[in-house]
Amino acid sequence: MWGSRLVALACLLACLAAPGGARAQDRAKYPQRPVRIIVNVAPGGGVDAASRIVADTLGKRFGQPFVVENRGGAAGNLAADYVFRAEPDGYTLLASPGATISINDMLFRKLPYEPLALKPVSLLTSVPLALFVRPDFPANTFNEFLDYATANPKKLNFASNGVGTAAHLTAELFMLESGTSMTHVPYKGTTPVLTDLIAGHIDLTFIQYSAFYDIYKAGKAKALAVAASKRIDTMPEVPTLAELGYPNIISETWNMLSAPPKTPEPILAMLNKAIDEGLKTSDVKERFAAMHTTIEGGSVEDAQRYVLADRARWKKVIETAGIQPE
Repeated sequence: MWGSRLVALACLLACLAAPGGARAQDRAKYPQRPVRIIVNVAPGGGVDAASRIVADTLGKRFGQPFVVENRGGAAGNLAADYVFRAEPDGYTLLASPGATISINDMLFRKLPYEPLALKPVSLLTSVPLALFVRPDFPANTFNEFLDYATANPKKLNFASNGVGTAAHLTAELFMLESGTSMTHVPYKGTTPVLTDLIAGHIDLTFIQYSAFYDIYKAGKAKALAVAASKRIDTMPEVPTLAELGYPNIISETWNMLSAPPKTPEPILAMLNKAIDEGLKTSDVKERFAAMHTTIEGGSVEDAQRYVLADRARWKKVIETAGIQPE
């Protein structure tokens, strides 16, 4: 009699323990099928390229395909919403610029998703912004530029690749810090900004240096300062805004890999570890160096802190400059 009761009790305990054990076993086997990385921009840009390099690395490390799928449109919000509502099992991930998960709720009146609810997996890469002026601009140094901008309020026009982009916000931050006043000319994308700067149709832009590096080296634009904490290795002659007296003007575009809300922490940790290790390999370093892109990496916690710090920095600029959500 006691023997049968013990058997029954053992069976009951096994049944109660099975779900948790099964979940742990499933996580240990992750991934068991292809993983999709949804990129919220069109193919060909920095986010797309970074995502493909990381996807290739993850595929080799996990032995399963990590398939990149581009879903552009609506400033990346459609793709972000798609991942936001996906099953939180680690098989649908989001690769996006930083604004998607840090400040988009301040730039759009109605978002279908909650940016801060997405789970940061890893900070992938970053690119500092730099101040570029047209080739015939009447200043060859930052101090000369500052004197000219101060003496001619509203006369200078600065271009950005859209309202609320890093280029726009960085220029607003510069005006707040320097007390200057310039006129914003928003474009739809980086290419027309580049074209019009070379042609002299616009005066200046604060934009990721990698996009303008070649035209700067060709003498088709002047680079006067970099919004970074240290000088760029490939542009060592260009000073930072920090050393020029503006330590608060630090700005960079950055890429993040995120997961749907409620994705289990062990899956986030597994992905993060694989990405961080992959970013340190010589092959990956060479590929990103060719793109003039800084490798970041770090822990899940580092990624979370980065998002919150970026949000705090630009929230103040957005509010002070009176940038209204679309």
